[in-house]
Amino acid sequence: MTDISQPSLAAAALGATARSNTPRILSPAAEKIAALPVMPALSPIVLAGIVRMIDFGAIIVLGFALYAVYVVPTYGVMWQYVPAILAIAVLTILAFQSADIYHVTAFRSPVGQVIRLVPAWTIVMFLAITIVFFARLEQMFSRVWLVALYVAGVVLLVSLRLALATLVRHWTKEGRLDRRAVVVGGGPAGGKLIEALGAQQDSDVHVIGLFDDRGDDRAPVDVAGFTKLGSVDDLIEFARRTRVDLVLFSLPFTAESRLLQMLRKLWVLPVDIRLAAHLHGLRLRPRAYSYIGNLPMMDVYDKPITDWDVVMKNVFDRVVGALLLLALSPIMMIVAIAIKLDSKGPVFFRQKRYGFNNELIEVFKFRSMYTDQCDPTASKLVTKNDSRVTRVGAFIRKTSIDELPQLINVVFKGNLSLVGPRPHALHAKAEDRLYDEAVDGYFARHRVKPGITGWAQINGWRGETDTSEKIVRRVEHDLYYIENWSVVFDLYILARTPFALAKSENAY
Repeated sequence: MTDISQPSLAAAALGATARSNTPRILSPAAEKIAALPVMPALSPIVLAGIVRMIDFGAIIVLGFALYAVYVVPTYGVMWQYVPAILAIAVLTILAFQSADIYHVTAFRSPVGQVIRLVPAWTIVMFLAITIVFFARLEQMFSRVWLVALYVAGVVLLVSLRLALATLVRHWTKEGRLDRRAVVVGGGPAGGKLIEALGAQQDSDVHVIGLFDDRGDDRAPVDVAGFTKLGSVDDLIEFARRTRVDLVLFSLPFTAESRLLQMLRKLWVLPVDIRLAAHLHGLRLRPRAYSYIGNLPMMDVYDKPITDWDVVMKNVFDRVVGALLLLALSPIMMIVAIAIKLDSKGPVFFRQKRYGFNNELIEVFKFRSMYTDQCDPTASKLVTKNDSRVTRVGAFIRKTSIDELPQLINVVFKGNLSLVGPRPHALHAKAEDRLYDEAVDGYFARHRVKPGITGWAQINGWRGETDTSEKIVRRVEHDLYYIENWSVVFDLYILARTPFALAKSENAY
């Protein structure tokens, strides 16, 4: 079978025939599902991590509270309690991990959690008391404190788990802990996959639709209780209107050309893509698969920047963005005054651009053109000595100071990152062709939030895109960034940005 890795598909897509981004008209059934309100997803991995931190913090707070209330007034300050409390907290988290209570399925069952939690906590405290006894540390640690910590710990930890179970059941009803999945490929194989998914116990996968690349004359309309919602092209539009977390292919491995053709379309979406392996005779080592319950899957694409990576990037953006906004505020005030003195009109210019998953966002910029000649959709590229640009505008565009208000988007609106693919205006063109017409697979760069600066910009691919090659190179750099993201990479790009701006020969 041909290699279906992400880089090979990306390269193929960049050279394929162009497609327009004109919104498609979906079938009535697909429109109905897409119109339903959907809550944002919560990452089970992040939720489990937060619960661990809450448990750890609760034990620390409880231990020091009992220490302050009983030990200090009775025996005075005794510093040996500090490492003891920390050690008990660490051992508790390890014990709870061994008891397998840090996953969403366990969170949903308060009785099951308590049955496992109390013995684990008992073992930890029994171990602590045993160490104190056999190491002859009775004079260093109060037995009353140890017993009080055990009893109060049971009450506190059980109370937290009951509250957690209530929250998790609420989030489950809202669908925030489900992975919304679509199946691609109808017929018997699609039906078997849907039935197998439905038979899974405690699965977080919720099938919301079925799509097929074949017409109704070649594929059944109804499969395993699901009505076909449309073609693979319809799926792209569907996933932009509603939350889709997972795409599952039920096609056989032998349908190689069909599979590759569909993957070249779907890789632009910020979703996980899996190929069902349980329907085929091919058997590999268990570690070669990922699993949904006990169903083996072949991983094709993973959604970029997920789980804790999302948290880290959001915290990085908000904290560093706020610091930059504070540090640069004097410059921004001077620029605002200069704009008002130079020409009539508002200081800020708001422009619609494509954001994450092609959603329309409004970004802030300093106004650099005369008010009556502003171009909100960027239907005409700004060129050298452009008569529409004001005197102040020419300077702030050349130095990219006009982009500084986008820190407002980063810090307050959250629809931009500090680093990421640049958000392009709706009608931006290269050689009189829209960007998505000049570069097929262009919208794959929207699988992450756009940024104020990016890998393409610091490598010289910023400013005017008067040729298709320039936008192709920009997209290539954006895709490299998406596949290789890290906080260190973001820091490197931010550090390089001022030096890249000094080489501003392509910016007008």
